[in-house]
Amino acid sequence: MRRSTEITTLFLDIGGVLLTNGWDHYARQQAATNFKLDLTEMESRHRLNFATFEEGKLTLEEYLNRTVFYDERTFTRDQFKEFMFTQSQPYPEMIALIRKLKAKYGLKIVVVSNEARELNSHRIQMFRLHEFVDCFISSCFVHLRKPDMDIFRLAIDIAQTPTEQIIYIENTQMFVQIAQALNIQSILHTDYKSTCAQLFSFGLQLDENVSHETR
Repeated sequence: MRRSTEITTLFLDIGGVLLTNGWDHYARQQAATNFKLDLTEMESRHRLNFATFEEGKLTLEEYLNRTVFYDERTFTRDQFKEFMFTQSQPYPEMIALIRKLKAKYGLKIVVVSNEARELNSHRIQMFRLHEFVDCFISSCFVHLRKPDMDIFRLAIDIAQTPTEQIIYIENTQMFVQIAQALNIQSILHTDYKSTCAQLFSFGLQLDENVSHETR
């Protein structure tokens, strides 16, 4: 085991850990192809607006007004929004892992994620994240977004957990490093098996089969 301190809390990203990224470059590229949009123009407008969108300072309608529907289109807003929502898909193994670890160890589960409000709400409800997550420190709710260290400080304050009892699971190296600078033990998530192995090293395992497979 890596250390003897009991882990009581998991901080988790959503996109890239529990679910696919909701509205990333690949999804926008596919949208441009499907809806016959100018990808360069769309990306330029996206870059100017997305931080504000993720911080909850733009609604989805306002974001679409600026990035897609600033001109007449042959498709409807509802069609485009439906496409956006369907880009979100689950990673079932990771969701099951977190559910089981919470049940076994009584862990507090805290999401720390950059998510726009409407997409975040859709993802929480569609994939039933609210059933096992205790609180969502989502950028759209708290008006802070990674890499701002204050979003992590806020998560620590709300969790009311000493940092040595927290593990953060994140798929972006920079955000892992920022969390570590705040003394939050972190796992750079690349795949299910390696994350299981690292959780095991912190003393969290599901059963004997998991421990043998991931040593």
